[in-house]
Amino acid sequence: MKIQYLGHSSFKLTESTGTSVVTDPYDDSVGYTMPEVTADAVTVSHHHYDHDAVAKVKGNPVILDKETGYVLKDSVEISSIKSFHDDCRGKKRGENIIFKFRMDGLDVCHLGDLGEDCSSDLIEMILPVNVLLIPVGGTYTIDAAMAKEYVDRIMPDIVIPMHYRAKGCKLDIDKVDDFLDEFDGENVAIIEEGDEIEISRDDLDGEQTTIIVMENCC
Repeated sequence: MKIQYLGHSSFKLTESTGTSVVTDPYDDSVGYTMPEVTADAVTVSHHHYDHDAVAKVKGNPVILDKETGYVLKDSVEISSIKSFHDDCRGKKRGENIIFKFRMDGLDVCHLGDLGEDCSSDLIEMILPVNVLLIPVGGTYTIDAAMAKEYVDRIMPDIVIPMHYRAKGCKLDIDKVDDFLDEFDGENVAIIEEGDEIEISRDDLDGEQTTIIVMENCC
């Protein structure tokens, strides 16, 4: 499968069959220009302007913005988990939907704007995960330290941080460096890539977590 980073919390996930999903498309007022892309489905973790700009995605996609179980084009399995956008059970910022995708035999998890502390109940619902797309910028989501706890508990093969302050970002959130610093001295590979990677099950040995910092394509 291919993963293309579109910026902020938005990715285009494409299975080898060509079936594709875009996560959390954003409005340009974030500070980045969301590209016009085509997909078969769009997932929306919550209805804030930096996560629900579905008009940016072409191809008449299915819009998934609620708890659901859905099979896309008889190949991509999509499931969801209700969570909270803050650490007060939604009293500050409401609910957040975590989406999981089964593509080419890989389990990919997009945590959306997760804001709640790590709990055994939530971890049990999230597992298993091969590729974890996780917010790390704090303020509106979990911060670097809490993101590190999620990584330690979920133990994915690959971690791709998102929702952090990159060049041009107008949101009051932290840079990705704070998250990476949490792994100093640990046996974790940190790799910087372009805006797209290709992954297969053969690439995963289950021995080590790799953090891939992807560049905003816009």
